[in-house]
Amino acid sequence: MPSDPCVYIVDDDEAVRDSLSILLKSKGYRVRSFGSAPEFLASAPSLPIGCLIVDIRMPEMDGLELQARLTARSLDFPLIVITGHADVPLAVRAMKAGAVDFIEKPFASETLLDSLDGALSRLASPSERDPATDTAVAKLALLSSREREVLEGLLAGLPNKSIAYDLAISPRTVEIHRARVMDKMGARSLSELIRLALAAGMRPWSQ
Repeated sequence: MPSDPCVYIVDDDEAVRDSLSILLKSKGYRVRSFGSAPEFLASAPSLPIGCLIVDIRMPEMDGLELQARLTARSLDFPLIVITGHADVPLAVRAMKAGAVDFIEKPFASETLLDSLDGALSRLASPSERDPATDTAVAKLALLSSREREVLEGLLAGLPNKSIAYDLAISPRTVEIHRARVMDKMGARSLSELIRLALAAGMRPWSQ
């Protein structure tokens, strides 16, 4: 990890920016926050390389568009997406486009710090294969075909009832399969489960 690393927060909610800044500064990070994606984009070419934490839903320009514009300008900022539960499909799109991680609100401080540590490690060793990929593939192989189908539905951001309808099973059966999937994949949350699924190369039904 780079010494004295920089972290950039892009969120239109001032309270979120302030709380994240306090947390990260207390951990020794250099932090700069921006109230909008255009504001960050204008400053990006002159900023020291660092990790970007961005809300996926913002006025003017959302996190996905910001990510695309940074990529188009060859500005490589490892990016962590912050998302609400309903934004899981958007977060999946962001990760497919190169985002390092996404974190579902509300999240624990440790979750963000762990994600940030992984993102910054990519700056130190950008060409290294992530060992988590092999782990995720091995865990995915433990799932039954029905469990994989349920996981694909979750990856598409579908609620249990919709997955049940598509698979012609009961919502209760979906809940049982979902619990088994979480257990076999070693995931403590939906966002962690989806990160593992994407790392293993899975893609949702809708994409």
